[in-house]
Amino acid sequence: MPPRELINIAHRGASAYTPENTFAAFDKALALGVDNVEFDVHFSADGHVVVIHDDTLDRTTSGSGSVVNQTLEQLRLLDAGGWFSEEFKGEPIPTLAHLLERYKGWLHFHIEIKGRSPGLAHRTADLVRGFGLSRVSTITSFDLTALEELRTYAPELYSGWLVPEINESVITQAQDLKLVQLCPPASEVTAELVNDLHQKGFVVRAWRVTTTELMRQVVDAGADGMTVNFPDKLDEYLKAG
Repeated sequence: MPPRELINIAHRGASAYTPENTFAAFDKALALGVDNVEFDVHFSADGHVVVIHDDTLDRTTSGSGSVVNQTLEQLRLLDAGGWFSEEFKGEPIPTLAHLLERYKGWLHFHIEIKGRSPGLAHRTADLVRGFGLSRVSTITSFDLTALEELRTYAPELYSGWLVPEINESVITQAQDLKLVQLCPPASEVTAELVNDLHQKGFVVRAWRVTTTELMRQVVDAGADGMTVNFPDKLDEYLKAG
């Protein structure tokens, strides 16, 4: 039977139905009854933390080139929704500050440090602390350097490592950093892996949940949570169990 307490995290918002990493995507997650959202952050050229997945603007906005080479004023001129459908034309690229302010008291924030700019982890931590959201925020990254910076600067923040695979080296490094969460891809998640990581004290959160079959696999393996583009389908599966 699926665990009832599994954390259902809307990946880049409810991104199966709305343009990823936009207010429309986070509003949709709330409308679906989901109160955990994941999103990605980069620096702008003038040091603002902005919410966008790619290093470049080309895929999800009307702009082009590197995010980090554009000022906030330039980024605010771009359309981050029209690529998805005409319905969402004009959606802006959010700043982290605006997002935290808008959804404070409504959402748990799973913030992935995506950009490789020095100081991004620090600034993200400052904003989380400044809005009084340390207890409802989780900071993750594939970049171990960013997590090392975060653990030194803001050890009180809940943090996790996104990894392409779990092996003994990963586990040892995560233990040395005192990370709470390990995040393997859904295809690797089995009951045996989850049990092993639980015994070692980790919370297990899956990523790359691209199909409902993988979604069910992660749930049935006993993982603690997952990011998923279609959080309503996960909710239905959990309720059916």
